[in-house]
Amino acid sequence: MNFVQNIQPISYLKTNTSDVVKQVQETRQPVMITVNGKVQAVIQDPLSYQKMQDQLTMLRILAHGQKQIEKGEVTDHEDLFARFDAEDKES
Repeated sequence: MNFVQNIQPISYLKTNTSDVVKQVQETRQPVMITVNGKVQAVIQDPLSYQKMQDQLTMLRILAHGQKQIEKGEVTDHEDLFARFDAEDKES
């Protein structure tokens, strides 16, 4: 990903909004918007945004699982399947 090509000043966004949106939709690459030379916003297509949110959710789940492992809050697979079998028999 070439971030340099995807950095635009806010003045460019103001005068070329439809072009920026079209670029984002076609390339699925975010465009960074600068104000006074500093990146202040990022424009991203909705599918890429959703994918990123899903990936962050998965990373949070994995981090939580890692913490449980470190604390010893784990269940042996045989115990887990035995619990599932017991629940099935109750149903």
